Amino acid sequence: MPKLSKTLIVTAAFAVIATSAFSEAAWDFKAGMAYVYGGPGKMSAMAMAPAEKNHEAMMKSAKKVPDNTVFFMDNGSLYYTSGRLDPTGNFYVN
Repeated sequence: MPKLSKTLIVTAAFAVIATSAFSEAAWDFKAGMAYVYGGPGKMSAMAMAPAEKNHEAMMKSAKKVPDNTVFFMDNGSLYYTSGRLDPTGNFYVN
């Protein structure tokens, strides 16, 4: 998987890692911002360059994160899988 695709998938995990409890609140991702997971304990957010060329370069290899994607940490590594969590945190495959 290209590095940029991994970065975009990890972007969606930012809110999951940043909070310690399950929440039904919507994630607050803002247009024009990039959220980057740089490894265990290394999260960052920064404004993206507004140039159209920059946007096109990112979108060239970008992948949309599918619905019901669950992100989680295990032994210091970030993982994702398809499924859902109930309000008590139990995982179910769709």
